[in-house]
Amino acid sequence: MTEYFDIYDEHQVHIGVKERSTVHHDGDWHKVFHCWVVYRGTDGVDYLVMQKRGPDKDTYPSLFDISAAGHYQAGETIEDGIREVQEELGITVRFDELIPLGQRTSAFQYDDIIDRQFCDVFLLVHDQDIHEYHYQQEELDGLVVFSLVDGLKLFNGELTSIPVRAAGLGADELEVYEADFVPRTDNYIVDVMQLAIRHLNGEQNLKL
Repeated sequence: MTEYFDIYDEHQVHIGVKERSTVHHDGDWHKVFHCWVVYRGTDGVDYLVMQKRGPDKDTYPSLFDISAAGHYQAGETIEDGIREVQEELGITVRFDELIPLGQRTSAFQYDDIIDRQFCDVFLLVHDQDIHEYHYQQEELDGLVVFSLVDGLKLFNGELTSIPVRAAGLGADELEVYEADFVPRTDNYIVDVMQLAIRHLNGEQNLKL
C-alpha cells in the first residue's frame, strides 16, 4: 500500500501531500511521532525500553531506537500517533496517558534518503515486563530495557558498554555499546533520558 505524507515548509505551513518515497527523495519537511517508554521498577531503578529495528528497515537497520515511532499519514493529527505505540509494541494506551516533551526538528541524510522531520516527542510511563509485549515482529527484531543512569553514562562516555535485558534477541541478557544505537548528531537521547528521570522524580511540564 502506498503511503502519503502531509508536507510542510520550514515554518510548518502545510503545502501539500506526497508519496513517502518522493518525500524522502526530495527532502520535504514532514511530521513524525516519537514515544519513549520509561518506568521506575520495584527495585527503585529508572528504566528505558527501546526497540531494535528490523534488518529490512530503509534507515539504520538492526540498531536500537526509540521505543515506538513513526510517520503521520496524510490527514492524521498528533493524537493519531498513539497507533504507533499500539502497533509496534502491542500495548493498549490512551493518548492522554502520554507526557508531551515538545517538538524536535531533525534533518539527516542516509544513502539517497533525505529525511527532514518535525518530531512530536512524548514519554509513556508503562511498567510491563518486555517479554509480555506483543511487539510487531515484521518491523522489530526485539526489545531491550536498561537503567536510565547506565544509559546516560554510556552516551556521556563514562562507560563503554552497559547490560540490558532483552526480548526476542536470542538471550535474556546482553551487553550493548553506543555503536549499537541509531546515531544522533545532537544530544537528543541524553536529553530525553534526563527528562525521563526528572519526570519519574515528580517534575511536571518538562520540555526538550
